[in-house]
Order: sequence, then C-alpha cells, then structure tokens
Amino acid sequence: MTPLLEVADLRVAYVSRAGQKTQALAGVSFEVQPGETLGVLGESGSGKTTLASALLRLLPANAEIQKGAVLFEQQDLLRAGPQALQGIRGARLALIFQEPSLALHPTLRIGEQVGDVLSAHQAPSRKALRQKVLQLLGEVFPGDPEHFADAYPHQLSGGQQQRVLVAQAIACGPSLIVADEPTASLDPTTQKDILSLFQRLRQKFNLSLILITHNPAILAGLADRVLVLYAGKVAEIGPTEKVLASPGHPYTRDLLQCMPGRPGEHSKGPKSMLPIIRGETPNLAALASGCRFASRCADRMEICTQREPTAIVVSAAHAVSCFKFGG
Repeated sequence: MTPLLEVADLRVAYVSRAGQKTQALAGVSFEVQPGETLGVLGESGSGKTTLASALLRLLPANAEIQKGAVLFEQQDLLRAGPQALQGIRGARLALIFQEPSLALHPTLRIGEQVGDVLSAHQAPSRKALRQKVLQLLGEVFPGDPEHFADAYPHQLSGGQQQRVLVAQAIACGPSLIVADEPTASLDPTTQKDILSLFQRLRQKFNLSLILITHNPAILAGLADRVLVLYAGKVAEIGPTEKVLASPGHPYTRDLLQCMPGRPGEHSKGPKSMLPIIRGETPNLAALASGCRFASRCADRMEICTQREPTAIVVSAAHAVSCFKFGG
C-alpha cells in the first residue's frame, strides 16, 4: 500500500538573531497509511509542534528546513510552490491548532469562520455555503447547528471551540488531519468527548489522523501506532498496544511511569507523588555527543555518551533507537 504521507530525514532548526542554530528536529522519518491514526508522543520541547508546522510548511520566519522530504499524496510539500500549497492546505491536509481560543477570530461568528475555509477552496453560492456550514456544524454539534453558526467564540466553552476547529478541519474533505494537542486545555470529560468525535469522524470520512500529545492515555484505543519524540529525535515507533504495554526505549518507559492512572497502578494514598524523569532535557543549541537521553537514563552505558544510536527493529513494525538492542 502506498503511504498517504511519507516523512524522510526531516531536519529543522531555529536560527537566533546572532545566527546560532537550535536543532528542533534531527532526522525524523515515518509514514502514515490511508485511514491510519498515528500518535506523536513526547514532553514539552520534544519537537511535536515543530513537526506539525513543518508538515504544512507553516513554520515561523526564523525556522530553517535543512533537509528532508515530506511526501503527501506523492507530492513533496517541502519543494511545492505557493500555489500548490494553497490548494493542499485546508483542502487535502488540515491542521488543528493547539489553542482554540487563539485560533478563532474573536469578532467573527462561527458560521463565517467555517465558511471562510470553504470559500478559500470552493466557490459555492451564498445559499449553498450556508447549507454546507450548517451540515459541517451538525457533524460536531448534533441537534442545533444554527445556534452555533450564529454564535461568537467567546460564547462557547473550550470544548465547543475545539469542535469548531474540527468542523473547519473537515470542511473540504481532507485525507489527513494533523491535530496538535487538541485536548490539552480540556477537562477529562470533555477530552473524552472530543476523542470520541475524532473516532467517529475518522470512521465516517475514512480520515487519516496525526494526533500529537504529551499524554499517552489519550492514544490508547484511538491511535494505531505511536511515534515517541525526544529532543527532536524518534526514540521509538510501533503499534500502540505494544509501545504502551512494553516500551522499549528507556525514555518511553520513564514517560509512561510519570502518568497518573497508568495500567497496573494501585492507589498509594492521597499524599503519594508521581515519579519524575530525573535531569533536564538537553540544550539543543549545544548538544553533547552521544544519545540525547543519556544524561537522564538509568540504563546508560559507556557507548551512549559516544555516539547516537540508530533505530533497531525489535519486533513486527516496532523500532527503538537504543543501544540496549544493538545499533
């Protein structure tokens, strides 16, 4: 099967005013198949949002794509011209931003903002546009789309605002949606509702999804595979059940142990504290030689400080970048 998206050796750096380069992504490679959901997991600073922006060429002005390819529907987006990108963004490939209150215009009604996405890629009549907007809002607000079409963003809750971003994302029938921390600012009940919405729309429209998060709990039951990012490198990638149940990389293992309510965890009383990953993330502008996780790793060996590990296939479709497995 031909991948819907193929990312090969993607390298992105941020350049300071003094010319210093900070390597945010360093050789990231992965694929997304048609109809697949890929979870991208990592703590703050791992490169998740940079990856999301790089896929659509929406990086800030001080970012530099140094190398790589992003083949979407067999077209390299890193080498596509402005007109080609305009026809792809929002139409075939959509991005849901991390904070809905910032992504929505405060003085425009919700119906106008969803309609703007349609108008950017199509030329419907005014009546047809209104009908399509109500249809889209009906997908995310069953029962009362007109009420939400006429509302302003400040009249909606955080979960409702997130649903509007979902409606914008599916407006033109994309084949792939990139969702950057879509549940980060929501309470657990609303998180569950939004994830159920993603699952329903994925099945109804045969969508592929890249779901970016710092919380592995939301990937269980939703993502087919998980890619674990650490300091701009792929630490581990594999089937969700395998990675979450039997993580291979020490970083993945430590990250899962820091999560409340993880499988097998028993109540330890109200004063118990969650584990933390010792140490700090590396300075990406002045990296030491060796594995990027070495200074924080309890399994560190001498070779870990000498060179970076390569990805080793440890089981079917499961690869880990760690010297424990060779490399």
